[in-house]
Amino acid sequence: MDDKNRNTNKQAGVPRMGDDRPPPHDYDLERSILGAILYEPESLEYALDILGSAAGYFERQPRDQQPPPPIFHRPAHQRIYSALCDLIAKDTNIDLVTLKNALQAKEQLEDVGGMEYLAELADSVATAANIEAWCVMLRDLSILRNLIHTCESVKEKCHSNNQSVEELLDEVERDILGIGSLNKKPSTQPLSQVIKNEEDGGAIQYLMRLINKDETVTGISTGFGELDKLITGLKPGEMFVLAARPSIGKTSFALNLMTNIALRAASNPEKQQKRCAVGFFSLEMTARQLAVRLICTESGFSEREMLDGKVTSVTRLTGAASKLAQAPIFIDPTPSLKVRELRSKARKMKSQHDIDIIFIDYLQLMKAETRSDNRQEEVSAISSGIKSLAKELNIPIVVLAQLNREVEKTHGEPRLSHLRESGAIEQDADVVAFLHRDKEKQKEMENSEQATMEGLEAKLIIEKNRNGSIGYIDLLFFPRLTKFTSKSRIDDADVPR
Repeated sequence: MDDKNRNTNKQAGVPRMGDDRPPPHDYDLERSILGAILYEPESLEYALDILGSAAGYFERQPRDQQPPPPIFHRPAHQRIYSALCDLIAKDTNIDLVTLKNALQAKEQLEDVGGMEYLAELADSVATAANIEAWCVMLRDLSILRNLIHTCESVKEKCHSNNQSVEELLDEVERDILGIGSLNKKPSTQPLSQVIKNEEDGGAIQYLMRLINKDETVTGISTGFGELDKLITGLKPGEMFVLAARPSIGKTSFALNLMTNIALRAASNPEKQQKRCAVGFFSLEMTARQLAVRLICTESGFSEREMLDGKVTSVTRLTGAASKLAQAPIFIDPTPSLKVRELRSKARKMKSQHDIDIIFIDYLQLMKAETRSDNRQEEVSAISSGIKSLAKELNIPIVVLAQLNREVEKTHGEPRLSHLRESGAIEQDADVVAFLHRDKEKQKEMENSEQATMEGLEAKLIIEKNRNGSIGYIDLLFFPRLTKFTSKSRIDDADVPR
C-alpha cells in the first residue's frame, strides 16, 4: 500500500489488526459500489441481497461482545451505506439531496467528507451493471477481516484464561460458523415478500393448497399418515419428545421414523423425491448394532433367523443393505454425550452434510456441563440446550426420553407428569408423544406366531402439541423385526415376510 493510502487510513480512523499490517480491504471497490447505487438507486436491491442491511450478520452479535468489523472497511463508507439502507427502508427516493439530508439528521455529513465527497462518489462510475460482482468481492473481503478479528479475539481469550477450554472451543466454533453465514442470503424478509413470494411458494399459495387439500404436511413427513395429520409433520426449530418405559420400543419407533424420513418421506408433496438427511445420536447402542437392526427391519429377516440359518434370500438381505447404504443417514454413537459436545457435533453435521433432522437416543443418558446433586436441574439444562440447538440450526430434533415407574403403578396410559426426572422436558418440548403398549399382557405373545403375522397392539399418544391437535394413533408392533406400522393402514405389504 502506498503512502497516500496509509495517510487516508489514519485520517479515516480505520481500525487495524493486532500486527502492523492493515486488514484486507479495497477502497476503490467500496467507492464503486456506493457510486453505482447513487448512479442507479435500483441497484441497492442487489447490494442488499448479497451484503444485507447496514449491519447484516453483525446485528445478531451479543451485546456484551465487541462487534466484528463491518461490511465496509472505511467508516465513512459504512455510514453512507447505512444511510442509503435507511432511505430505502422508508421508501424514500435515493439521490444526493435525500442522502445528504439523511446524513445530516444523524450528524454524520461532515464525518463522511461532506457534500463534496458524496458528489465525487456519484461521479465515480458510469454504470451499475457490475454491482453484483463487486458486492460479492466486498463480502469476501469482509469475511477475511472477520476471520482475522475472530482469531485475534481467540488469542486474547486464550491468554486471559477466564474460561474452560471446552467453553472456548464452543465459542470459537459458533463464531466461525457465524462468519460463514455471510455467504448466505439475508434471512430478513418484508412481509409482502413472504406473502407473495412465488419462487419458493408464498403464504397465500400455501393456504390455497391447504384449502384444495394439496398439502397437509407443513414439516418433514414421518411416514405415518395419522401422525402427520395430528402434528402436520416435524417442523424446523421444534423439539419432539418421544417417551416410553424401557423395552416398549421407543428406539425401534425412532429408527422406523428415521428410515421413513431418509428413504421415503418427502418434506412436502411438491418434492416427493426429496430425501431428508438425518443425524442420529445413539448414546445406548453402537453404530453397528443400529446398522444391523436397520438392515433386519428393511429386509424382513430377524437377527435370530440369521443365527438359525433361516435366511431364504441373501439377495433380499444385501439389497436392503445397499438401499440403506445410499440413505443420507449419519450416526454418532458417542456415549455420555454432553450438551456442548452435542452442539459441536450437530453443527458439523449441519455444515458438512446439511442434515434436515436430528434424533437423540436418549435424553437421560446425556450429561450436563456441570455436575449437580440435583439431577432434575441437570436434565432441565440438557432439555433447554436441545431446544436451543433446534432453534439455532432451524431443524426439528426428535429426542427420546424415559418415563418414571409411576406409570407402571397406575396400570394406565402415560401422562406428562410421568416424564422422568424433569418437568422442564414438558415445558421445552413442542410435541410430547408417549409410546404405549400393555407389556405385561403381551409378554408371552412377543415370540408367538400371532405376533409375527398380526403384530401386537400399541398406541402413540400425542399428549402435548404446541401448534396443533392432541390425540392418539393406533399402531401394530412386530417384535421380530422391531417394526411399527399404522394399524388403520396396514396391508399385505406391511406384513413381515
